[in-house]
Parts: sequence; structure tokens; C-alpha cells
Amino acid sequence: MPVTAFEELLADELQIYGADHPQTLPTRGYLAQWRGQAGDATGAIAEYEGLLADEPRIEGADHPQTLVTRGHLAQWRGLAGDAEGAAAEYEELSAAARVILGANHPVTLASAEVSRRQRLSAERGEAGGNGEL
Repeated sequence: MPVTAFEELLADELQIYGADHPQTLPTRGYLAQWRGQAGDATGAIAEYEGLLADEPRIEGADHPQTLVTRGHLAQWRGLAGDAEGAAAEYEELSAAARVILGANHPVTLASAEVSRRQRLSAERGEAGGNGEL
């Protein structure tokens, strides 16, 4: 199972590199994604929240991977049924992407559109949506 493999890999990387080494960040992201893919949306959200507690400090708030992680967190919030939370995350991502990447960058435009769909879904009382960038 990929979750177990990434847990083991992360444990090894933490032992070798330490918690603040950039090498551990992608592994943490893969672990979060695989948790969600395995049906644990709550676990994926928790992993992404933990990653976002460290990633901006290690890589920088403006690092492209930090933006990607923010998008994944928003996606899993939506998939977990929190359309309102996902919409808020996508709105924040869109604002950050506008500053970092520009108003017409595909990530900026996609996050704004997904935010709009998530907000509409929340207003209708529906859970989720596809939540994809």
C-alpha cells in the first residue's frame, strides 16, 4: 500500500535529513495525497495542514510548491464535504497566485474558478464538488 511505503520513506528521511530538510517536503505531500486516495480525506487534510505549517518557512510562502500544496489542501477540503472551507482556501490561493504568478496565470484563473464553484456548492448545501485545480 502506498501510504505505508511513504510513511516508511518519510521516517527514513526524517532520521537522515531531519525535519526541516527540503527533501522531506515532497514525501510529506505524497503521503498526504495517498492518504486521501486511500479514502482518508481527513488524514489528507491533516497531513497537508502540517505540511503548510512548515513548507512556507522552509521553502518560502511564494515558492510554487507551497501554492501547489495550498491547492491540494483546498481540494481535499472540498472532497471531504467542506465546500465553504474549500472555497475560502481557493480564494486565498487565488489571491496569492495573483500576486506571485500574475492575474492571467492558469493557476490563478483555475483557483478563482474552483473557488466560485465551491462557493456555489456551499450555498446550495451540496458537499464537495470535484475540487480540482
